[in-house]
Amino acid sequence: MSITSTFTASAERRATVSTRDGVGLAVREYGPRNADLTVVLLHGHCLRAESWTYVRDALTRRYAGARVVCYDHRGHGDSAAAAQETYNLEQLGHDLRDVLDAVAPTGPVVLVGHSMGGMTALTYAGQYPHQIGTRIVGVALIATAANGLADAGFGRLLRNPVVSVFQAAVRRAPRVMHHAKLLASKVFAPVIRTAEFGDRRVSPRVLTLANAMHNETPIVTMASFLSAFMTYDRTDALAVLSGIPTLVLCGSADLMTPASHSVAMAAAVDYSDLVIVEGAGHSVILEQPARVADAMARLMTRVGDAESRRLALVA
Repeated sequence: MSITSTFTASAERRATVSTRDGVGLAVREYGPRNADLTVVLLHGHCLRAESWTYVRDALTRRYAGARVVCYDHRGHGDSAAAAQETYNLEQLGHDLRDVLDAVAPTGPVVLVGHSMGGMTALTYAGQYPHQIGTRIVGVALIATAANGLADAGFGRLLRNPVVSVFQAAVRRAPRVMHHAKLLASKVFAPVIRTAEFGDRRVSPRVLTLANAMHNETPIVTMASFLSAFMTYDRTDALAVLSGIPTLVLCGSADLMTPASHSVAMAAAVDYSDLVIVEGAGHSVILEQPARVADAMARLMTRVGDAESRRLALVA
C-alpha cells in the first residue's frame, strides 16, 4: 500500500492510494491535513466520489476544522480497474482499510456510506471490529442495508435468471455489452429516475450528474458486483456499532433499499438516530443534501460529546 500525490490545490488535494493488491484508488481530500477529525465519504454502486458533492460542500462549510476524504471504489470513477473476482464487498472493506492507513493513519474517523458505500462501512466494521470505538468514532449508513437486498424493492430483480444471463454476456463480450448499456441507459432513463429519486421533482443539474456517473461506469464493474449483493449479509456488524454514535438515514420513496432495511438496522444498533426523509428516493444525498447534512450535524455533535467524555475518563 502506498500513496502518491498527483495534484494540490487550496480547496482540494488529489492523491492515488495503492491497495495491497496493487489497485490505484483515486482519493480527494478537503480541509486541513492536521485536522482533529476525518470524515470519509463512501459512494454507491455505479457512482463515484462526485455523488457526495452537495453533502461534502455542506460539511466543509459547517466544519471547517474537519478533514473530508472521498475516493472512488475500484473499477469506479477515476480509480483503476481490477480483476473481476475482486469486485466484492469483502475487498471493498479491505480497500477502505488501505485508504485509512494511507490518509488517516492516526486520529478519530467518521465513516459515511451511501448504498454500496454503507455496505462497505458495515463490512469493514465486521472485518475490523477492534477499530470501532478506537479509530472509528461514528458511522452514518445512508440508503443502504445490512442484508436481504434481494428480498424487497427493486432488489428482488437480483433473483431474476436474466441477471445471470447478463453477467455471462458481459464476461464473453464486455465491449459489446458496454455499448448496449449506453443505449439502454437512454431508453430506461425514466425508470432509473423513478428508482433513484422517488416521487419528488429533481433539478436537471442533479439528474445530469447522476446519469453521467451511471453511464461512465464500466459494464464489467456494474455486472460483477451484482453477485456480491445477492449473498451480502453483515448483520453481525450492527451490534459492534452500538458502541459509537450511529446515524441510519433513507428516503421514504427509496425503491432500491426500502425504508424497511433502515428500520431493521436502526433497531439493531443501540441509541442509533433513525432519519427517514419524506418523499426522497435512493439518491437522497443528491436530492436532499441539506437534510442529509442536518442529520450529519447531529451525528458530529454526538461524536464530539462522546469524544469529550472519553478524554475526561482518560484524564
